[in-house]
Amino acid sequence: MLDAQTMNAAQMAAVHHLDGPCLVLAGAGSGKTRVITYKIARLLQTGLAPARVAAITFTNKAAQEMRERAKTLVGPRGAKDLAIATFHALGVRLLREDGQALGLKPNFSILDADDVLGVLREAGACTDNALARQWQWAISGWKNQGLASPAAQAVAENDVQRQAARVMAAYEERLAAYQAVDFDDLITLPLKLLREHAEVRAKWQRQFGHVLVDEYQDTNAVQYELLKLLVGETARFTAVGDDDQSIYGWRGATLDNLRRLPQDFPALKVIPLEQNYRSTSAILRAANAVIARNPKLFEKTLWSDLGEGEPVQVLVCDGEEHEAERAVARIQALRGQDGRLTWKDFAVLYRTNFQAKVFEQKLRTAQIPYQVSGGQSFFDRTEIKDLCAWLRLLVNQNDDPAFLRAVTTPKRGIGHTTLGKLGEFAAQWKSSLYDALFAQSLPAVLGGKALAGLHEFGRSVADLEYRARHAVGGEAARALLLAWLTDIGYEQHLFDSADTERQASARWANVLDFVDWITRRCAGDDERDPQSVLDVAQTISVILSLAERGGEQDVVTLTTLHAAKGLEWPHVVLAGCNEGVLPFKSDDEQMTPERLEEERRLMYVGITRAQRSLVVTTLRRRKKGRETVAGIPSRFIAEMKLEENQPKVDPRERLRALRERLTASGD
Repeated sequence: MLDAQTMNAAQMAAVHHLDGPCLVLAGAGSGKTRVITYKIARLLQTGLAPARVAAITFTNKAAQEMRERAKTLVGPRGAKDLAIATFHALGVRLLREDGQALGLKPNFSILDADDVLGVLREAGACTDNALARQWQWAISGWKNQGLASPAAQAVAENDVQRQAARVMAAYEERLAAYQAVDFDDLITLPLKLLREHAEVRAKWQRQFGHVLVDEYQDTNAVQYELLKLLVGETARFTAVGDDDQSIYGWRGATLDNLRRLPQDFPALKVIPLEQNYRSTSAILRAANAVIARNPKLFEKTLWSDLGEGEPVQVLVCDGEEHEAERAVARIQALRGQDGRLTWKDFAVLYRTNFQAKVFEQKLRTAQIPYQVSGGQSFFDRTEIKDLCAWLRLLVNQNDDPAFLRAVTTPKRGIGHTTLGKLGEFAAQWKSSLYDALFAQSLPAVLGGKALAGLHEFGRSVADLEYRARHAVGGEAARALLLAWLTDIGYEQHLFDSADTERQASARWANVLDFVDWITRRCAGDDERDPQSVLDVAQTISVILSLAERGGEQDVVTLTTLHAAKGLEWPHVVLAGCNEGVLPFKSDDEQMTPERLEEERRLMYVGITRAQRSLVVTTLRRRKKGRETVAGIPSRFIAEMKLEENQPKVDPRERLRALRERLTASGD
C-alpha cells in the first residue's frame, strides 16, 4: 500500500508518527498532500476505521483532491468513509447531529451572503446596501475572533463598527428565530457546542481517532480552539502547514496558532519538509533570501535537486502597458522556442485585482486565450455579462440563459410571471424562448401588455442582428454600439441600479472599454480584413462557452498572489513589484512590522509558484488613482539578492560550455 521509495526520510517520519501531536512544516512544493494521504493510509493499516479518520481542508476543491488521492491508496470503499471535509462542512455535520443542544433543529437553514445582507438590513432598519455590507464584514470579523455582541461593542473602532456591534445582537436574535445560521456560525456554533456540552464533546473525541489539518497556518483563533476540543487530551492530530506561507491575516488567520502548538502540546513532534520537488535551485535561492528577512518560528531552508535552471530575471518597464506588452512578448517567445509548451504553462501573478485589466487587454489583442483566477475577469463583470447576453443571442437564438438576461436587463416591464408562462409554452412546444415569441398560438397564453413587451423585445433583437451584420469596420461598429446602448437606456440603468454614483461611473467606463475592444476587433489589422459586429459577437460567444465548460483549459492564467497559493506553473511573470503595490500600502495606513512580514510571505509564495523560469517586473512609473507617479522598485527585489546568489562558475567551465555551443551551431 505504501511505497517508501517514493518518499524522502522527512516525509516517512511524518507518515509514521501516529501516537501524539505532530506538526509537519511543509515548505512550498515539498509534497504535503502526499504526506497527508499516505498518513491516512498508514492509519488505516494500523486498524483505525476509515470513519474515525478526519482530514480537514480549507476548500471543497482541496477536499475532493485529497479524497481522490486517498482512493488510489486505500481503495474506493475505504476512501468513501473517510471524514474528509472543510472546517465549515465538518461544522455542519456537528450541528446537524447535535445542534439541538443549542436549540437548533436538524434541518436548520444556512444563509448565503445575500440572505445575510437582507437580515442585517431588517435588523438595523437600514435601506443602504453599502452600509449593511460594512456591518456584514465587521460582524464576520468578530465572529472569526470568537467575539459576541457585547465584546464586539468594546472593540469597535469607528461609528460604522459601533453601529454594526449594536445591530449584531438583533441580527443574532433573528437568526435564532428563523432557525438559520450564517457561514461564520458553522465554526463558532460547533465550538460553543463542544465547550458547553461535555457529553457531546466526549462523543466527537471518541468518533475521531486521528485528525489531520491541511494548511494549518491559515486557521483562525476559533478554528484552533475547535481543533483542541476535537482532539482532547489524547492529542492524536497532525497539523500540516508552513509559517512562511501564512498570507491570510486580513481574514483572521493568525500565526499565533503555530506559536501556541508547542506550548499547548509539549509532546509536539516537529518535522520540517525542506526538499522542494517543484522549482530549480536559482528560483529557490531567491525565495530563501527573501523569506530569511522574516523572524522564524521554526527553522527550515528549501532545497532542490532539479538543477540550477535559468537565473531569475528582473525587467524594468516604463509603465503598466509596457509591462503587459513585455509579459505577452515573453510568453509568445518562449512558446515559439519550445513547441512542447502550451498556454497553460504560463501565469502572470500580481498583488491586486486592478492590475489584471491591462494584461487582459494585451492578451486579447495578441489573441492569446486566458483565464482570470482570484479576481473578476473582464467578461465576468456584471455589466459586460449583460451586454454579452444580447450579443450571444444574436449568434444563437436558442441560447435561453442569454435570452433571460437580455430580456430583463435593462428592465422593460417583463416580469417573472410572464417569463414563467413563456417558459412553459416553449417547453410544451420544444422551442427556444426566442422562437416562442413569434408562435401564432402564444396569444392564447399571454396577452395585452405582457405580449406587447415580449414582441417589442423580439423586434429589438432582430433589428440589432440586422445592423450588427452590416456594421463592418471600426467606425461603423462604434456608431452602432453607442446607438444601441442609447436605445436600450443602458447607462441610465447602471446609475439606477448601482449602490453609488462612483460605482455606476466605473461600470459605465467598463462598458466603454468593451465598445473600444469590439471596435478594434472590427477594424482589423491596419484596417485590413475588417469584421462585422456579428463576427465579433461570434468570437465572444466562443470565449464565453469555453469559460463555461470549466475544467482544465489551455489558457494563460492571470491570478492574484493570494489565489495562486497551492498552484504552480513552468513559467511565471511576477508583475508590479513596486513599493505601494508589493508590499501593498494605501495612503491612509501604516506599514506595521506584522503587515510587512505578511507582504514578504506573499512575495515568497509568488516566487515559489515558478518551476522553470521566473521574471519579476517593476515599473519606472505607475498609476495611482488618476495620477501617474514615480515607481520605486519593491524592497523585495533587493532582498532576493540575485547577483550575489548566482552560483560560482569556474571560468574554464564557462569556456568549455561556450566551445560546445559554437561547435553545435556549426560556427
